[in-house]
Amino acid sequence: MKKVYWLLSFLTFYLLPFTHTQALAADTKETLIHQANQQSSAPQIAVTEGFSVFPVGINVGKRNVLPSTFVRGKENGTEAINLKDWLITYDAVIQVLKLSIKSLPDGQLEVRSPGLVTQIDPKQLINDPELGVVFSVQQLQTLFGVTAEFDINDYAITLNPPWLGKTASSVQNNTTIPIQLEGLPTVKAPQQTLTAIEQRVNTSGSVTSTPTFAGETTAVGTILNGSLFLRANQKDLTDSRTWNLAEAQYLRETDKADYVMGSQPTFWRSQSSEQYWGFTTIQRQGFKTLVPLEGGSFSPNQRLQASQIGRTIVGEAAPGTLVRLTQGLGDRPIAEVLIDSSGVYRFENLAVGGQNLGGNYRVLLYPEGRLTAQPEIRTATFSNIPGQIPQGSSATIVSGGWRRQLSRTNNQSFLGDFTKFQGGIARRWGVSENLTVGAGVIYDQNIKGLGEIFFRPNSFPIEIAASILSGDKDSKWDLNADVRLFPTKNITARFNTDKFSSRFNLDWRISPNLTMLGNYDSRNGWETGLQTSFSLGKLLTLGRFSVDAENRWRWNVYQRFGSLSFSHQGNEIGTTSQLDYNLSGSSVSQSGYSLRLGYETRNLSRFDNLATLAWRYCSSERAADGRNLWDVELGYGMGSRSSGAIVMLETAVIPGLLVRGRYEGGSLSSEQASYSLEILSGLNFGGGGLFPGDRKSDRLRSVGGLLIQPFFDKNNNSKRDRGEQVYTENSDLLFILNNSPIKSFRPQVQKQRILVPLVPGAYRLDVDPAGFPIDWETAVDSYAVEVVAGSYTSVFIPLRPSYTLSGVVTDSIGKPVGGARVEAIATKSEQHHFSVTNDAGVYYLERLPQSTYQLKVNDRVAQPDTVTLNESSQHFQEFNLQQP
Repeated sequence: MKKVYWLLSFLTFYLLPFTHTQALAADTKETLIHQANQQSSAPQIAVTEGFSVFPVGINVGKRNVLPSTFVRGKENGTEAINLKDWLITYDAVIQVLKLSIKSLPDGQLEVRSPGLVTQIDPKQLINDPELGVVFSVQQLQTLFGVTAEFDINDYAITLNPPWLGKTASSVQNNTTIPIQLEGLPTVKAPQQTLTAIEQRVNTSGSVTSTPTFAGETTAVGTILNGSLFLRANQKDLTDSRTWNLAEAQYLRETDKADYVMGSQPTFWRSQSSEQYWGFTTIQRQGFKTLVPLEGGSFSPNQRLQASQIGRTIVGEAAPGTLVRLTQGLGDRPIAEVLIDSSGVYRFENLAVGGQNLGGNYRVLLYPEGRLTAQPEIRTATFSNIPGQIPQGSSATIVSGGWRRQLSRTNNQSFLGDFTKFQGGIARRWGVSENLTVGAGVIYDQNIKGLGEIFFRPNSFPIEIAASILSGDKDSKWDLNADVRLFPTKNITARFNTDKFSSRFNLDWRISPNLTMLGNYDSRNGWETGLQTSFSLGKLLTLGRFSVDAENRWRWNVYQRFGSLSFSHQGNEIGTTSQLDYNLSGSSVSQSGYSLRLGYETRNLSRFDNLATLAWRYCSSERAADGRNLWDVELGYGMGSRSSGAIVMLETAVIPGLLVRGRYEGGSLSSEQASYSLEILSGLNFGGGGLFPGDRKSDRLRSVGGLLIQPFFDKNNNSKRDRGEQVYTENSDLLFILNNSPIKSFRPQVQKQRILVPLVPGAYRLDVDPAGFPIDWETAVDSYAVEVVAGSYTSVFIPLRPSYTLSGVVTDSIGKPVGGARVEAIATKSEQHHFSVTNDAGVYYLERLPQSTYQLKVNDRVAQPDTVTLNESSQHFQEFNLQQP
């Protein structure tokens, strides 16, 4: 009976399908045998007395994973004898524990499983004269942490790996898929265009006073691959003599260089408060700067700093420790290393800054590579000082221009008066990943020297950002410094100084809910206080209290309990209290209906107070700029100066138009009723016409975007004709931008267009068939699109009717033909469409545009031989073919 069992076990094991795991184990086993033969120190054990070779099953946990394999051991009919010395074949261990083995250049073997990453020396493996390379049960415990027991009833060894039931936590692949633009049809950005224009009108007055009218006009567009921004102030809208050109700026920003002409800030701290108009260029070598999607005006300090700086994490741990690096609070590793005999781990070029999770990293150390063990956690926090650039990089800025002075009279010039020349040149170097220095020469009334330093050492928790501008014989040197010290994780100290004052701030986080504050200002003296925040169920409380050297108290308290909220703030001048109850039941959002009770006091030349009771409504729907479509408040105020109705209205319900008005019959500061009205209108140009603006023209000064219009091209002429409808449904599924879903770029999906804000550059736009409307398709699926600041690049995507032919291919006697190649060739474009029949002879020809097609089967003309698809054709047609 025992011989029969032995024979069945032998056949069961060796006649099992040869799996990939077994193949990998076999390849590695050959390597091990070769290494064992090359190393005289590789042990070959003597057979333990009384041990013999016999077949057993192997279980992992409660599941049998190997019906039979040979082991060397001994049992007495009831239990195993010296189980720790039993030998299990290398192949069986690799298979049942699902281990992945890789030979390393130093001759070590890397062993990886769902819960283990470790290295073993081939010398630790042993050879059995009959079984070959084997592991002992004791080795499984020592090397892998796997315990074993023998079940005499099942006649199987049960292995209990500590990672049982866990899935592998693989290292995250941060490799960026390259953006392929070559060979794609290119959509050029506009060379010159007016993109948006806005007009703001403000009027205010009282019952007895004459109303005043003021305005502001802004316009933005593109010229010479950059943006052009204009802003005109209209101090008195009815008198053109009071109008002036507040801003006029041409801006072109690229990865390596920036060019700006017109009104702009100086890159040094100017001694004059007058506007600076001129020309500035920045040349960067070795780094890129970050352009926020929110856009905005030119900032030389922002453009002189890097978006990301590579950092290095180095540490020590015991050899064999698996070290994994995670970012933020996530547990997904982004890199890992198994420590060798040097006992040192190193992670280089870690991005800090930009749009990632910042500079917070965690280092997880797993002893002996066991992922089921509790790891030691070491934190590594980095921050970039504004102005810092990477090691080995540099930047140069050159600027020259004139001061501009506006007259305070009503007869001022529209352009103002240009007076004294100013300018300078400076260069910044990244000396190391911790140190950036800069130097330059400035002419501002006289010649001055400029020095800069940005320093954050790894060994000491301090950040230093400082610049100094030399003075002349009549003025002091202008030192601007910002020093931050982090002595512990709960204490932060900050020192600032400039030509006006010096300031010191100390924050001590005593507990998660309580922080002690201390401030000193060379002009105002010291101030100390407390800041607290805590939540308990539906109750949330935030508070800040302080007192200064003059015994002046300041406080700010906010509390929320469900739909009820209360705020109270005050200082030596006055107090403001407000109690709100959201009638719509919302505890966080301000949308819906609410009641508001308020009380204010002022103590200037006299003591005044005002109590108000109001009803407010905020719509949940929002306009393109994020404002509520409706915000209405009706109330009544009773005060020491006056009493009366209080009405506030703000609406953006009309696209491109914002109206904001307020009437105060009861006021804290006036005895007369007053009113104000503001109207802001905007128009955008693009996509072949005008459309309402989003009141964000200032954003387009440094960014651009895409204006995408997919449309139903019914006559198939690739042009949008009158009456052809735009399709913006399923835009999240329809478009992929730079290999990412378009929704990750926060598009504004409107009825007639899709607006996508983007920084200047080249992009790949793909059309995904998953978002096609039924029975429609595109002739071109991918585009290379250029984006410049100041405008939207219009991308017209024609959707043409799509047809499907399906049928059965038969031979001359009517028998279905499987595996036949069916081909439809457009007679005009000679475009080919292919299909292969299945076993039933069925073919499918999909995404066929309108045309007349010649039909072939296996390169021979089929019967019937042609088919015409036009506007009157069904989109799905059954069309049987006969093979000639």
